[in-house]
Amino acid sequence: MFKTTLDDQTCTCSSGKIEIAMNMETKSNNTKVCVTGAAGYLGSWLTRKLLQKGYIVHATLRNPDNRLLLFKADIYNPDEFEPAIEGCEFVFHLATPLQHNSHSWQFKDTSEAAVAGVRRIVQFCIRSGTVKRLIYTASVVAASPLKDDGISFKDLMDDSCWTNLPLSPSFPYGSDPLKEYTNSKTLAEKELQVTTMEGWRFLEALLGKVPVIHIEDVCEAHVFCMEKPSVTAGRFLCASAYLSTKEIAHYIRQYYPELHIGHDIRFVDEELEAVGVKWGSTKLNDLGFEYKCDIKMIIDHSIQCAKKMGALS
Repeated sequence: MFKTTLDDQTCTCSSGKIEIAMNMETKSNNTKVCVTGAAGYLGSWLTRKLLQKGYIVHATLRNPDNRLLLFKADIYNPDEFEPAIEGCEFVFHLATPLQHNSHSWQFKDTSEAAVAGVRRIVQFCIRSGTVKRLIYTASVVAASPLKDDGISFKDLMDDSCWTNLPLSPSFPYGSDPLKEYTNSKTLAEKELQVTTMEGWRFLEALLGKVPVIHIEDVCEAHVFCMEKPSVTAGRFLCASAYLSTKEIAHYIRQYYPELHIGHDIRFVDEELEAVGVKWGSTKLNDLGFEYKCDIKMIIDHSIQCAKKMGALS
């Protein structure tokens, strides 16, 4: 169970149920938007953001709100998503399998399930006759800066980068679940030629830094891509800053000394920090999107959230 409070809005998710209380007025909007994976962290925040903006949301969980129509849907049974998509003008596809369903007779792993899910959802969007735009939220792990040799690095990390598959068995930058996740997200995204939002995942093992962004900016970027007519098919890396663990630890020591961040933390290898790969996530900015939350706000709110959840004292 998690509970997050922001201003006068409270979002609580427990056992597949999301309850949303909004004390502010919302504008009336009859546009229907489908959100798959709405029970997840990003999905629940995006659902709340869309409701706040007055949209009617079709989401794949149980129904607590008269503008939130909830549908049971499992990525291992992709046909279940069609009723949720029917009548919608926009679809956000966030759902992804994190663990393989060993009882599945259709798919041998999460990659097959993810790719099949994307294919069916695209078909349902076309069949609906109402969907104007499908926005798929991928992961930055699908955009590796490694060259084809799997050792050397490209000069620029931008929206044109793709992770080479299959990953080598000796690939050193992650556990087996992360490798499986990387495979499934990369293969699923390659099925699409649509507007794509890249969620952030850790690349510090490769580059010495990770792309970071506030959840509010993530949601606003999704809505921006939905509402902006000038946003056409393409990939968009979504990150407002790039930080190393060392930089985050330094900030916490300076502003939150009571957390007692030690000086013996093992940071990423200095050789990797010196790789010198540049980041190029400016396409959203070029289209007019503005990030509202700076690094200080991102770290401060993360710490506040961790304290509320009991992860920090």
